[in-house]
Amino acid sequence: MLKLLSTTLLLSSFIYANNVSEKVEDFLDDKFMENPRLKSVDVTVSDVVPLKQLAGWNAYIVDVEAYLKAQPKRLIKQRMIWFSDGRIITKELTDMQGGESLTDLVKPPFKDEYYKKENLLFGNPDAKHKVAIFSDPLCPFCKGFVPGALDYMKKDPKKFAVYYYHFPLERLHPASVHLVKAAAAAELQGDKNVIEKLYHVQINPQERDVKKILKAFNKAVGTKLTPKDLNTPAVIKQVNRDLDIANAVMVGGTPTIYLDGKVDNTKKKYLKVQ
Repeated sequence: MLKLLSTTLLLSSFIYANNVSEKVEDFLDDKFMENPRLKSVDVTVSDVVPLKQLAGWNAYIVDVEAYLKAQPKRLIKQRMIWFSDGRIITKELTDMQGGESLTDLVKPPFKDEYYKKENLLFGNPDAKHKVAIFSDPLCPFCKGFVPGALDYMKKDPKKFAVYYYHFPLERLHPASVHLVKAAAAAELQGDKNVIEKLYHVQINPQERDVKKILKAFNKAVGTKLTPKDLNTPAVIKQVNRDLDIANAVMVGGTPTIYLDGKVDNTKKKYLKVQ
């Protein structure tokens, strides 16, 4: 009887979770379609995580696919987290005791499959610690962090395997979109040190002229890339792969650092590992 009761409770919880997931999807579908710039939106709950801190509440990991009216062939993908108890829905919840955002506690982990050999900047793949860095080369915070962090970890290849992922913040730094394509093109041509040189490119972050951006890039990196080199299938594939991984683990800003599969909001833990 107890086993039957437990099974019934589990089934009830599953059905309830499914019902709320559908409510979350329907609500967000309607909410996002209020944006006049969107042609269509598809919202899917990919995972549900119960909140230990708040009984009756779950975190809903939501995948959103949308098309813009101005660019009907361009598919925009985004993963986000929403919280709901089945009646109320909110984007943010913060633990008042520890001050932690519950969003950070339920973000997807950095899976082993995301450590691509193409993203290995330096270090032994079997090193004691794996570090993943998502960065925009024109982000002021990245400029102040990434070069020093790379220089520190590069000295100990048995301790650190460092993986680098392009994450240009197009709305803030339009020029970074062309810069990361140029970096990918240079990497594909065999330049193994392009990422370290990338942070020495002198260009206005708001620049949109690809010729001006390439001139600054070629000067800093020592390449002779042309605009045509930035749009090859191989370059587009490499940049999109990085963006897909960033979306999968819900990277929202730069620099974002993962140490051994877990996001490091302090960005300093690599200094303390043994």
